[in-house]
Amino acid sequence: MSLSIVIPACNEGAYIDACLGALLASSGPKGAQVIVAANGCTDDTVARALTHATAFAARRWQLLVMDLPALGKMGALDAGEAMADFPSRVYLDADVLVSAPLMAQIATALAGPGAVYASGTPVVTAQSWVTRAFARFWTRLPFVAEGVPGFGLYAVNGQGRARWGTFPRIISDDTYVRVLFTPAERVKVPAPYRWPLVEGFDRLVKVRRRQDQGVSELMALEPALMANEGKDAPGKAWLIRRALADPIAFGVYAAVKIAVRAGWGSQTGWVRGR
Repeated sequence: MSLSIVIPACNEGAYIDACLGALLASSGPKGAQVIVAANGCTDDTVARALTHATAFAARRWQLLVMDLPALGKMGALDAGEAMADFPSRVYLDADVLVSAPLMAQIATALAGPGAVYASGTPVVTAQSWVTRAFARFWTRLPFVAEGVPGFGLYAVNGQGRARWGTFPRIISDDTYVRVLFTPAERVKVPAPYRWPLVEGFDRLVKVRRRQDQGVSELMALEPALMANEGKDAPGKAWLIRRALADPIAFGVYAAVKIAVRAGWGSQTGWVRGR
């Protein structure tokens, strides 16, 4: 099975080389089309992406780099998809690094039967002590550890893609697509991918608020779909065990949630984490 891989990118010059290099190192599938939908870039994202054209051609994968005006992430996704040749789609953030077997495993998962939503096994990376502590707690939440959250990378087959038209102009594209599928239709393949968490307390608060606003927006717009979310809050006993096991991680996570509720650095709509 072949894949069209859409990468929305806005000023991702610091990340796009590594992202495309990781895709080039993939063990499969045999056919793939990689579309970099550069969206209102004022840096060298487009120029850097184009330097990989020869390497992609050598492995008989198509690389298409689109130099778009500022359309927003959803507009970039739509523009990229307009150029997609294959019904199975992968939506990949430009700062994500896929492991070599991941694309082949996703292609196999998307082979069906029926509508399928797939992602890999996320490995969250962090540098600062506060972000590392937050990540230790957050990645152990049942929804992240046991579910198929799809942050940074999610994929659907042709039958799954038929469930929506253009991307709605909302905050959270990954949540929207995920809840179009029941938990039974979601597949997490074992191959990992590396997803960098934003660094520092202020940025963690900003991203957490954006996530919460995205969920609230969908609850208001598509309450029936949100029944598919499958994201139950952890119980009190679970929280106590985690707090005792790693009090620093628990404290940082709790502080971020409190700051969001208190309106620290308030913002609305989609904002960049970095």
